[in-house]
Amino acid sequence: MAGVDKRADFEDLLPVMATKLGGEGLINELCNGFQLLMDKDRGVITMGSLKRNAAFLGLQDLSEDELAGMVKEGDLDGDGALNQMEFCVLMFRLSPELMTESRFWLEEELKGYGF
Repeated sequence: MAGVDKRADFEDLLPVMATKLGGEGLINELCNGFQLLMDKDRGVITMGSLKRNAAFLGLQDLSEDELAGMVKEGDLDGDGALNQMEFCVLMFRLSPELMTESRFWLEEELKGYGF
């Protein structure tokens, strides 16, 4: 179950990043991560691009089935790939602590727009 250990490590890093970078900074970093993992020709994360770039996330030891499971879990529109929004949503879903803090970050961002 190497995948479980890798996921737990990742969950611990996102709240730290959110605290250090703030809401906007965290979103920017997630967008940068998407750019690293995406298939440059299609503009989405495919199973192939995730497999080729898994080491960037420390996921090089995950099996092909585990990587396919990640794509499937985040694929909200059923096209077999992750667009940038699906990727960001998946990253938040993989971090329960951030899910509980997401309301705070949303409110902070909305303050900048006068809400």
